Amino acid sequence: MSTRLRALGAVAAIVLLTGGCAAGTHPGAAAVVGNTEISIGDVDKTSQAVTTALGQNYNTAAALSDLVNNAILGQLKQDKSISVTPAETAVAARSAVGEDDATYQKFQTDTVSRDFLNEVATAAVVTIKLGGGTIKDLQDQAKLQQGLLAVKDASKDIKVSVAPRFGQWTDGKLDTTVSGSLSVESDQTAAKRKAAADAAQQAQPQG
Repeated sequence: MSTRLRALGAVAAIVLLTGGCAAGTHPGAAAVVGNTEISIGDVDKTSQAVTTALGQNYNTAAALSDLVNNAILGQLKQDKSISVTPAETAVAARSAVGEDDATYQKFQTDTVSRDFLNEVATAAVVTIKLGGGTIKDLQDQAKLQQGLLAVKDASKDIKVSVAPRFGQWTDGKLDTTVSGSLSVESDQTAAKRKAAADAAQQAQPQG
């Protein structure tokens, strides 16, 4: 399921943005996108909640990258006055989990994972609409590519700053090789995430 979720998240993740730097955050902030701050706590909570929903490890690198992308598309949605209805978000959210109802329902049981999935879905819809498409074009590669190019152009002035411990935001993605210290979790956080993943995996039918 995680590969399916990541596939939709990549709608935003592969956008080639200009700029991005490792400076500009303060203690407690994992990243700042425009005027939106993403805290280290947000990253940890998202990693844990999505790991539980998927039943597979969804590490802090993936969480931070998607949270940044969600924030970028959220700002473009506001700046461009793009309308995304709850129905469109629901369709895109189910698409994000490969139309798997069981996984979709797991995301709905926790507010953090539910809101995150909705943000990923909304980002996908905004991308498609920027390219001139509609919700029906989520799987249309031509419309998707047009959307990605439109996002690249529209977001070139959005400043993205990432705390050095997580790496650096470069060309629309998180480069974890810059600091070499990515995903340094506390023992408590790591234990909680592992316990959540184990519990989720045991709760799932085999196969």
